[in-house]
Amino acid sequence: MKCNSAPFSLLSTTLLALTSCDQHQTAPQKTEIASPFKPVATLQELMVSVIDPNIDPIWNSVSTVSTKSGTVEKVPQTDEEWTQLRHHAVTLTEVSNLLAIEGRPIAVEGASTSIHPVELSPADIQKTIAANRADFNKHAQAFQNATQLLLQAIDNKNTEELVQAGGVVEHVCEQCHKQFWYPNDKLPSANIDLSTKK
Repeated sequence: MKCNSAPFSLLSTTLLALTSCDQHQTAPQKTEIASPFKPVATLQELMVSVIDPNIDPIWNSVSTVSTKSGTVEKVPQTDEEWTQLRHHAVTLTEVSNLLAIEGRPIAVEGASTSIHPVELSPADIQKTIAANRADFNKHAQAFQNATQLLLQAIDNKNTEELVQAGGVVEHVCEQCHKQFWYPNDKLPSANIDLSTKK
């Protein structure tokens, strides 16, 4: 019996051609998805308009003042006072997410951020952050973790915890500023890592 191999030869040729074409096809390029976030305020504006007005009332909520009549202790006492402090703390916990959005300028053009003798210019701060973005985001996360300590103290209505948490927030802010705003300041400072929750 004589077998006709022509159909099989034709099939093999067709498959080979298809395989060859497939190998030469260009792989589809991945399309980069634009960020849905559009930063408007500068970092300086966030600090002046959001961070400072919300952290200052918390820092100032507990104090000791000496007068001619004696020592006056100031602490939050009413539910209303604690609720107001909580509003400030909630705002602070979320501002770290705003800090982490890329593409945000340091300051409006021509503005100065200098409040420190060896502070960098806004342009140099921008370059330093761009070159160390992971570190900057780590500081932003540490800030959020620290402000959550504020929330915990406020929910517990514990003034001692509130003072301690306020000190942690101040330290975290200073660590970020020391790396990006005035890295040439060689004064030693303690190191507390709050970039990850434990």
